Amino acid sequence: MKNGVLGEETLTISMMVNGESVVRDVPVNRTLLSVLREDLGLIGAREGCGVGECGACTVIMNGKTVNACMVLAPKADGATITTIEGLSDGEHLHPLQEAFIEEGAVQCGFCTPGMILSAKALLDENPSPTRLEIREGISGNLCRCTGYQQIVDAIELVVNRTEEAKA
Repeated sequence: MKNGVLGEETLTISMMVNGESVVRDVPVNRTLLSVLREDLGLIGAREGCGVGECGACTVIMNGKTVNACMVLAPKADGATITTIEGLSDGEHLHPLQEAFIEEGAVQCGFCTPGMILSAKALLDENPSPTRLEIREGISGNLCRCTGYQQIVDAIELVVNRTEEAKA
């Protein structure tokens, strides 16, 4: 550890973000969310409540969803992080992103990145969830616009398309 600005203690962290290696000196009390947004310009994850209750800052870290506002950046050292910006291949949207648009599950859009990442983590773990399992899978993400029906429908659409493609 070394001292940063005004004697602030910093730590060098290394992580893989959306497939790219990132090395940064960060204050030990800085959040992963602030590093993603302010240092890397990845603004899809948003600060809603700042206390890990709303899910607007959800990212996938080492295959599991986390509230980036609650993860101190040094805890991400050595981690693999996926943000909403890392889902598309640059030319094509991820199937979840497409389904959210098709089903009108985007409304104001504030919760959408976190909701999609929670859905992706769910489908990575359980490719054929029931509607109840989908609701449980996104239960850490709050949405004030949709009433969740369109969101659940969008996730179910991806499940159905994946199952049809396998048949």
